[in-house]
Amino acid sequence: MRLQDYDKKHQYKARVVATDRITPTESTEEVRDIVLQLDDSDFSVALGQNIGVLAPGQKEFGQDRHFRLYSIADLAETTSQGNTLVHICVRRCSYIDEFSGEEYRGVASNYLCDLSVDDTLFLTGPYGQAFEAPEEPDTSLILIGAGTGIAPFRAFIKHLYGKTPQFEGQVRLFYGGKTGLDLFYMNDKRNDFAQYYDVQTFEAISALSSRPHWSDAIDWGSALESRGKELWKMLSDSKTFVYLAGLEVIRDELDVVFARLAGSAEKWNRRKAELVAGERWIELLY
Repeated sequence: MRLQDYDKKHQYKARVVATDRITPTESTEEVRDIVLQLDDSDFSVALGQNIGVLAPGQKEFGQDRHFRLYSIADLAETTSQGNTLVHICVRRCSYIDEFSGEEYRGVASNYLCDLSVDDTLFLTGPYGQAFEAPEEPDTSLILIGAGTGIAPFRAFIKHLYGKTPQFEGQVRLFYGGKTGLDLFYMNDKRNDFAQYYDVQTFEAISALSSRPHWSDAIDWGSALESRGKELWKMLSDSKTFVYLAGLEVIRDELDVVFARLAGSAEKWNRRKAELVAGERWIELLY
């Protein structure tokens, strides 16, 4: 769906109750974990869903509101007064105009990162398919995300190990970034995944750029191929599910790597088709 096609009729007022930078100060990237409180009891969210943020629009372009989607980055909570609390992970963005060469601030991301505690904003949604805990307790999961694409996996893993005690499947989380500072929720400033490192079924593997200062792409090949035999065995198991989260470009990059693991593009295409047909290949891409 295009952003303009989303239903935005139902709008909810929210208040910022916390906003914390989760990247180290030496990082050039500012990423914030923002907690929003909603007063409307009709608003509820589930794992894997997104919420829409309505930022002030650019009046010079005749835009009243600027709409963007953000993944739920934690399990939804309820206050003692019955209010819903929602976490989102926001990277402060800017982009370079390819014609003028000028740098422009991302409208929604800068709006959100500039908010302070007690500021209010309007949300819509939720949107998207909810993550469901595997029905079989021995289901294995391959989770692959880059940058802020880690947000839905953070909530999913917290749910699996905190809310589903019967779950005993293997979980392999591949987390991509240009440098270790870009591994939000898994860096020296904030390492939410550290609480699961002692769980025998869980493992987090970093995929970093080989030459970050040259703006090289994330090296998915080295990270995935280092576990090639294990991954192919998991992909051959009918109880394995694969989740991707992040920018759409990740899909094509991973197809190249998985084709190498399979031995040929044809073999990988057949295996991927089986995963898709069995609803065991889930994409959360934008």
